[in-house]
Amino acid sequence: MALILAIETSCDDTCAAVLDGPRILANTISAQADAHARFGGIVPEVASRHHLELTVPVVEAALAEAGASLDDVEAVAVTVAPGLIGALLVGVSTAKAIAAPRRLPLIPVDHLQGHVAANFLEPEPLQPPFLCLVASGGHTLLAAVRDRAGHEVLGQTLDDAAGEAFDKVARLLGLGYPGGPALERLAAEGDPGGFELPIAMSRDPGLDFSFSGLKTALVYLCRELGPDGVEERRADLAASFQAAAVGQLTAKLERALRGGEWGAVALGGGVAANGSLREAVAALCERRGLRLKLVPGELCTDNAAMIGSAARFAPRLPYPDYLAYDAFAGGGQPAA
Repeated sequence: MALILAIETSCDDTCAAVLDGPRILANTISAQADAHARFGGIVPEVASRHHLELTVPVVEAALAEAGASLDDVEAVAVTVAPGLIGALLVGVSTAKAIAAPRRLPLIPVDHLQGHVAANFLEPEPLQPPFLCLVASGGHTLLAAVRDRAGHEVLGQTLDDAAGEAFDKVARLLGLGYPGGPALERLAAEGDPGGFELPIAMSRDPGLDFSFSGLKTALVYLCRELGPDGVEERRADLAASFQAAAVGQLTAKLERALRGGEWGAVALGGGVAANGSLREAVAALCERRGLRLKLVPGELCTDNAAMIGSAARFAPRLPYPDYLAYDAFAGGGQPAA
């Protein structure tokens, strides 16, 4: 076997995967949500310490699930950016420690390209060109995917990411952390037309996003309603917020579709698992006669299979060149 071992530690989930080409042999995820819940959000130092404890066991579990050993691995892939710098450094150090003794090549991967590359995995891999909407807790962007080696950012959030806004609103409504799934469940019980909330930048001709105004509008609305009013209408507040957020995401996607010839649309990132967003994008694609690629939920949230997928089309660094290679918090990739 000639396999890729992939490691992802950009945020709070410790992930490892084993890939044979586009086929996933193992995709192991150890979530840290419980460790951060009492803080109401992710604490970078806590995340880094948990990665230190979990990365090696998660890699071992992935290899065991794949029925493989390190002798079967031909390259080690790892997320190098963007993300929490301490968390990234744990993953990069682990990848080097695995690759260097065996003189294996190291493949640095951009986390956002990983979300795009999740669409290249079996079953039914999607071939470029296509538009990909990536919406997660840390990122929201529209990507033009013309080949499998990278993507062009057509528009991105100017402030909060979509998932970040979902989590903040969930906390405002007393739903705890992580808030996105809880808010979606509550919204299913409410009226999306219960409150008129702004769909930000709807008149802006560009493709950038903004969610801070929507979040602020909900804060003021909750103040007007008071604690009793918020409690009485929590479901309507959740449904109205979700409708406005999904409305902005789909409006920008539709505007991007009008700007070029695209045969397909794909979704990526944790917010891509939101049922309301999936339904809205599916309806948009049906109206325009486009193929819609929806990856399984476990490939929407952070995972290492998507990193391994991106690594298949990324440059490989030979030993010992990558020993000086480092992670960094921003987007893109640093020089070795």
